[in-house]
Amino acid sequence: MSLKHLRNPAPRRPLGAVLRSLAPALMAASLSLGVLSGCSLFSSDDSGSAKYVERPVEKIYSDAWKKIDDGSWLDAAKQFDEVERQHPYSVWARRAMLMAAFCYFQANHYDDAINGAEQYIELHPGSPEVSYAFYLKAISLYDQITDVGRDQTHTEEALTALRDVIQRFPDTAYARDASLKVDLTLDHLAGKEMAVGRYYLRNQDYVGAINRFRAVVEKYQRTSQIAEALERLTEAYYALGVYNEAKTAAAVLGANYPGSPWYKDAYDLLAAHNMKPQEDKNSWISRAFSGVF
Repeated sequence: MSLKHLRNPAPRRPLGAVLRSLAPALMAASLSLGVLSGCSLFSSDDSGSAKYVERPVEKIYSDAWKKIDDGSWLDAAKQFDEVERQHPYSVWARRAMLMAAFCYFQANHYDDAINGAEQYIELHPGSPEVSYAFYLKAISLYDQITDVGRDQTHTEEALTALRDVIQRFPDTAYARDASLKVDLTLDHLAGKEMAVGRYYLRNQDYVGAINRFRAVVEKYQRTSQIAEALERLTEAYYALGVYNEAKTAAAVLGANYPGSPWYKDAYDLLAAHNMKPQEDKNSWISRAFSGVF
């Protein structure tokens, strides 16, 4: 896929049809226009002081593409920003705004990418490329997801933004990619709950642990964390002497993940104390799974 149509301000086909992938598409873009060499925004007068020099919009835009071809993403972003700043009412300005946001993303300047995407959405909500602006905002948040030991604010924000892409543009490649990232994001959030729950369990705060594992069971049933969550619930409830819930957690675990090592651990725990998995249909655990599996 080529992005060379974006070198020309005359719209030929939507950017959303082209920018289905990020770096590969840009790196594959070929030079089809004569690219002018860069020049300074400033010159010196006879006194040696700097004097601002306005450049033609075509010049700034082509300089920005030259930076892209060189892999200088941050410099390219600043050039595209200059298009909008010097020539805000030109045909080039709208495309430059989105290209600047994209270049900031490539340079790992995520906050700038998000701000640029949000500005584009606000100013050009009916643009053919607005779907890409929503997607760019979402993946800029997604790429900032940190390990489960840290604050998950960006994870929550990414989940909201990804779902927004899916809801608004369901038939696009952006929505398909966002769907995959939603699954990974949910698994990450479940992992955070599990990490905190394990900490509580190790410190014998069984009620605190149960609350965390319960959140996984009720909110993240399609994630890879669910089997362990049920086993940990078996442990925590057994430690509290709430044997009915412990047996229910183990039974639901065995019914849905019979070959899981987590089920073996839950079964062995109960068997060691002359108990066996037995589901109570009135348990919150049973009710949580009744509409899913």
